[in-house]
Amino acid sequence: MKRTASTTQAPPHEAHGHQTLSAYIQARFDEFSRSQKDVAQYIVDHLDEVAFQTAEELARRANTSSSTVVRFSQALGFEGFPELQDSARQEYRRRYTAPEGPRGASVEPLFSLDQNEFETAIASDHVNVEETARKVSRSDVQATIDAIVGAERVLIAGTDQMAFFASYLRHLLMLLDLRADIVASPSQEALSRLGRIDEHTLVIGLSAGRPHPLVVRAMKLARHRKAKTVAITDATLSEVAKLASIRLYYSSNSPAYVRSHTALLSIIQALAYGVYARDANQYQERIKAFRLK
Repeated sequence: MKRTASTTQAPPHEAHGHQTLSAYIQARFDEFSRSQKDVAQYIVDHLDEVAFQTAEELARRANTSSSTVVRFSQALGFEGFPELQDSARQEYRRRYTAPEGPRGASVEPLFSLDQNEFETAIASDHVNVEETARKVSRSDVQATIDAIVGAERVLIAGTDQMAFFASYLRHLLMLLDLRADIVASPSQEALSRLGRIDEHTLVIGLSAGRPHPLVVRAMKLARHRKAKTVAITDATLSEVAKLASIRLYYSSNSPAYVRSHTALLSIIQALAYGVYARDANQYQERIKAFRLK
């Protein structure tokens, strides 16, 4: 008989020597219920958050309840979330603070172990950019650049804190003489821009955590009208990601009270540079006209 997710087993560090928490979860993935699978996948994809956030904060970011997080911890064989978090921290330390790099080269720590709050935040951003660079798919990046270059019109949807990044991406694309608009609020003008979505439009949805309904609406409308869609998000379970044909994920883990958007900014600037590099000679004169170099 197949074991259920409620079967109590010893946690990974007790039952499997040095097996990591991520590997332990993946090995037992088929045993979990549907809600537990969502939590499991989020933990594997966002290990840093598990290592540094409370159960309540983790539950909010994973779009579930704190009680589900606690029950999932117990299903893995831990007494509760603090024990699971301790295992996540051990894996995090082994992954990011190993004395040697992937090729045996010595890696100097960014800061000393007794970091203050300022240093801890910067160190977290450093890890976010590196983690994003390691996990982002080159084929997805190239597909996104192809879509931007080939679109007659680019519509960027991002509200609240994402509105700034939507505006900045629009600015970078317009410097290259590409037609780009943003949808940042449910205003009449923004809704009219949604109404002009067609198969020649590329819709880029930006989201952090739970996406705004307006961004979801833009992605659904684009899908209905057979427009190309790109999601740039920090959550693999995001509805925006599920609706998009191309997905770029970034890491937003932060010890602070707000998410880190350093990796998101890096992705946006890298995409714009990728478009520029397609025909640098053509764009160079235009860039010089703006006296940016």
